[in-house]
Amino acid sequence: MLQSNLYQFGSTPFAMSALSDIYPSTKHISDKARRLEQEGRIIRLKKGLYVRSAEDGAEPMAELVANHLYGPSYVSMLSALRHYGLIPERVYATQSLTIKHSRSFDTPLGRYDYFSCGVNYFPIGVSQHYETRTQFLIASPEKALCDLLVKTRNLEFDSSNILLDYLENDLRFNTDALKKMDSGILRQCYENATTRQNNIAILIKLVENE
Repeated sequence: MLQSNLYQFGSTPFAMSALSDIYPSTKHISDKARRLEQEGRIIRLKKGLYVRSAEDGAEPMAELVANHLYGPSYVSMLSALRHYGLIPERVYATQSLTIKHSRSFDTPLGRYDYFSCGVNYFPIGVSQHYETRTQFLIASPEKALCDLLVKTRNLEFDSSNILLDYLENDLRFNTDALKKMDSGILRQCYENATTRQNNIAILIKLVENE
């Protein structure tokens, strides 16, 4: 079986202009993109940005799509916690942080939410995750939890016991992971967060007392 011309993109999102390289004889590349979309071979994520579909042999990854859909950004909050297996429930939207304005996108692959943060806070506890010949930016468990505590509306804690109850009963978070958390990352987040620093302070207390 011959490989698709689109094979070289793998599961990485690509711009419409990239189609010109694999279909050089096509004069109107926008028409070609429209036909490929109608055939179900590619998925339009937003204007000018596509990803190969499962019908073309690809397996689009939510985390990789999130990085490309709006950036610079990294996957975090409930999405990262779910990725690490720290919460059991599936997440209905892929959550990320960005240094740009907060935005949301509804795509054929699902909803993607982006929360704005400061440039100094952004890189703390973020790294490249390598998986199946691709890579994407994702928060560490520590950073993901801090992001959740500072970016979730109306989430305020007065004590470590109340925070622990929230983790155990609302999130069903694997609290054994608290013992392994790097308090240094938490402290960096506290020092650079611009909202709800008290939530992080209580998390630090909870982690260091575990």
